[in-house]
Amino acid sequence: MSIKLRTPEHGFLRRLHDPAQKYLEEWFDVPAHIHHVAHRMANPPIERPQSRREFQALLNCFDIPEENTVISEKFGHGARVAPNGDRLLITWEAHTEYYSYQVWHMPDDKMKPLEYGPITFPGYQFPISPLGLRVNALDILILPYTEFSPEEIKGLMPGPQLYGSRVFGEDISIFTTFTLDEHFRERYLIISPSAETLLEQIGRATDGIVAIENYTHLILLPLKPFSRSMDQIHKFEQRHLYQRGVITTQIENSTPQNLQQWLTVLTQDYMKVSRLAESMRYKLSASVPYDTIIRANLQALQEQPLSGCRKIAEYVNGKVVGVADGYQQLLKRIDALEQDFQGTIAVIRTKVELLLQEQNLGLQDQNLKLLTSMDKTTRSQAVLQHTVEALSVIVISYYLSGLGSYVFEALHEAGWIESHTLASGLFVPISIGIALGFTLLGRKLINKRLFKDHT
Repeated sequence: MSIKLRTPEHGFLRRLHDPAQKYLEEWFDVPAHIHHVAHRMANPPIERPQSRREFQALLNCFDIPEENTVISEKFGHGARVAPNGDRLLITWEAHTEYYSYQVWHMPDDKMKPLEYGPITFPGYQFPISPLGLRVNALDILILPYTEFSPEEIKGLMPGPQLYGSRVFGEDISIFTTFTLDEHFRERYLIISPSAETLLEQIGRATDGIVAIENYTHLILLPLKPFSRSMDQIHKFEQRHLYQRGVITTQIENSTPQNLQQWLTVLTQDYMKVSRLAESMRYKLSASVPYDTIIRANLQALQEQPLSGCRKIAEYVNGKVVGVADGYQQLLKRIDALEQDFQGTIAVIRTKVELLLQEQNLGLQDQNLKLLTSMDKTTRSQAVLQHTVEALSVIVISYYLSGLGSYVFEALHEAGWIESHTLASGLFVPISIGIALGFTLLGRKLINKRLFKDHT
């Protein structure tokens, strides 16, 4: 018996093991000026394809040649060379909750000074307003053959505190102040005296910075709703604690009106907590993996301290440490409160069911008594009916016998019969039979009429 082997899916394996960004290596160069922006999607399944179409429209606006364009389901890039030799590289990435753009300007003149602010590629202007909430925006300069003192770097960036370190165990330094400039971007400076070292680590450095910044902003984004939810949950916890105390002390002697009122109030509170729970689970569910991504990228930087600067990890950890744990603690409190509501409501419903059972038993007793009384009444009516029918037979036969005696006397006087007394005596059984026949016929007609009316 031969076994037919399944054909391997080489396309899937190729996509799995070949990162899309490898196709950009031929375009990477230094020095470089980078603008990065990330937008959060309110409805990712719908807005992710929209962002892809938005990126395609963006490439058309920049007249990027088709041979310099790559677009996949969640990643795309396009490159263009200006007449003066400057290169423009635009990338798009769609993630689970957000998507991002990166615009790289790499001048042909390696000695041309690059400054923060607008991209100076000839004729460049970002032509669209991306959809979704803007989460993060970065302005990054990558400069080889350059060394700055901390004081000089502070002059290039807003904010009082400079953060920076040597990374990747190489002669590469990254600096920032985590402060927005006049264009609402955070500035980063990546420098090294060696252009070759920068070229080797340029993708790793930018990816690490972008990931740390994006996920730090995403994990901090729900802080205001989180704070409001904490206050709301505290109020519900205190209210339910009071309600449960009142119910515990009064449930033994409670009336149906009290039980109805308690059930109404508890159900309304439970629905409010459930709506809050669903909203916060949606907003906070990704906080734990985001925290893991941040820590992994900070560790990958392999930071070594520089004089006059605080480490980048020091600032990021100060912002995000404990945030994900706080989010999860809120979700646990919400779950516990939902269970408390369900337990209290279940106790009240059990009490209601017990009262209903008692009422049903009482009604059953009353019904049995009523049925017994009706049975007695029915029997009495039947006996009375039979008595009335018997009397009716006697009365009718009496009247018929009287009428018959008058007839027989007349016939005797006329000479038609010899003895009217004998005839009257013989007529008595006949009158009884006639009376009984009329009574039975009347009962039959009455029953027939009643049956017809009922039908």
